[in-house]
Amino acid sequence: MRFADTNVLLYTISRDPEERAKAKRANEILSARDLGLSVQVLQEFYVQATRESRSDCLTHGQAATLVDSFRRFSVQETTLELVLAAMSTKQRFDISYWDAAILEAARELGCDVVLSEDLNDGQDYAGVRVENPFSDC
Repeated sequence: MRFADTNVLLYTISRDPEERAKAKRANEILSARDLGLSVQVLQEFYVQATRESRSDCLTHGQAATLVDSFRRFSVQETTLELVLAAMSTKQRFDISYWDAAILEAARELGCDVVLSEDLNDGQDYAGVRVENPFSDC
């Protein structure tokens, strides 16, 4: 199973002509069923999608409807155990806490791949490998 970082969800709503290829790729990813998300990813999506400075800003209702639709995927809750594991991963790999929390949520769901353009493409973080699905877009 693969885990989608927030940028995958955000590209699905992009109307920026320069991001057309990334939007197409993101929508292809979301058409699969073998995808995991986390509460953190859904929160980040909502905040960024409704940000007024965004040129293609969604309304609260539009973003809430999308978040509800993303519940069709496995969604990892934020637990104390996940927070503690993320703190350890942050320290071990010298990455941000938020990136470490993504990796640990993926690990909790049994995902061996995180789809993200924010972490190092191809790097293995103790059994969870990062792939940038937009590297050729």
